Amino acid sequence: MTVTLVPPLASTAPATPRPLDVLGVPGQLNLDYAATAPCARAAADAVTELLPWYASVHRGAGALSRRCTLAYERARQTIGDFFGARADDHVVFTRNTTDALNLLARALPAGTTVVTFAGEHHANLLPWPRGSVRLPMPADPAEAVRALDAALTELRRGATAGPPVLVAVTGASNVTGERWPVAELARVARRHAARIAVDAAQLAPHAPVDVAALDVDYLAVSGHKLYAPFGAGVLLGRGDWLDAAPPYLAGGGATSHVGAATHDVRWATGPARHEAGTPNLLGAVALAAVCAALADADRAALHAREQALLARLRDGLTALPHVVELRAFGPDAPRVGIVSFVLAGRDSAEVAAELATRYGIGVRDGLFCAHPLARRLLAEAAARSGHRDLPPTALRASIGLGSPPEHVDRLLTALAELG
Repeated sequence: MTVTLVPPLASTAPATPRPLDVLGVPGQLNLDYAATAPCARAAADAVTELLPWYASVHRGAGALSRRCTLAYERARQTIGDFFGARADDHVVFTRNTTDALNLLARALPAGTTVVTFAGEHHANLLPWPRGSVRLPMPADPAEAVRALDAALTELRRGATAGPPVLVAVTGASNVTGERWPVAELARVARRHAARIAVDAAQLAPHAPVDVAALDVDYLAVSGHKLYAPFGAGVLLGRGDWLDAAPPYLAGGGATSHVGAATHDVRWATGPARHEAGTPNLLGAVALAAVCAALADADRAALHAREQALLARLRDGLTALPHVVELRAFGPDAPRVGIVSFVLAGRDSAEVAAELATRYGIGVRDGLFCAHPLARRLLAEAAARSGHRDLPPTALRASIGLGSPPEHVDRLLTALAELG
């Protein structure tokens, strides 16, 4: 059975579910949106409507296949419009952000240097070629901009032209929720004739992201973070590198011609080049449905509501003497609805298990697929707080569209009791 978990700020839930209401299970508090967000009503409804028509895409002349092909390509257009795609951009469907960034890594021109920061998720640390530059974690957003400017100045020193450079940066940290200065970093990249790719997995569910307005070259997003948990992601961006690269997957749909000889192959251009095989139609349609629902929503009101709830959570954690929040920037740095913390003297995995079994609250524990950053922040938290008995891993609570204030309050009450 599914229920709507998003009450309005007034008292009663709407009689008719809205597109951005999310599905959930009675009695279970999901505060793990940063890992996988719940399914939005818009995504579930779109999939349910299409399922009776489910058929091949780009491979049939029947009515079902033609409808599914149209739905798939309309989904591509809707998602591209939602993220501000330019006329020459490609919108390539992938499995998730990790898959999208690995595709981009495979498409880099020979000799490309990739510049990242040590604060990235593994998806934006591990795919890049050897010789990439990893900058230290900055103390604040302004230092990130200065560090990138210095690094690109050094890379370009003495060269009027050289191998391509790609800057790869997160939009919002999956550990702390802190937002990175994407537009400012993009301006620095432009001054040094570098391109920039943004891991928007954590930013896109919480704030508008427009590649044209930000002047970034590539964007990677995951449907399962964006209330569309049907296994689809997107790499959106400049088509020239993607069209020049070997196909990410070799197979049906990625070719324009295959001859009898082994090497007699002409690969397609455009998104099809990297989408071999039967595509994830339902994932694409679900993601597009959520994008359309968000485009019609009052994003400013949603943001204000989330920020009020985030402040409630952080203030409540600060009031607990045995709880220490992890942060990379200052306490007032802009952030999305993600908070990581530790309980002094308590193993994080054990606390997460107790929250689940005793209170029905789901949070994440561990190092959040960002080991270098999380370990550094744990060490800094110990030094800043004076606690010498902090555990080696952390807890993470993350909120979103389906998070009412009482969920935060129940977490804070449980943490006070577990202390």
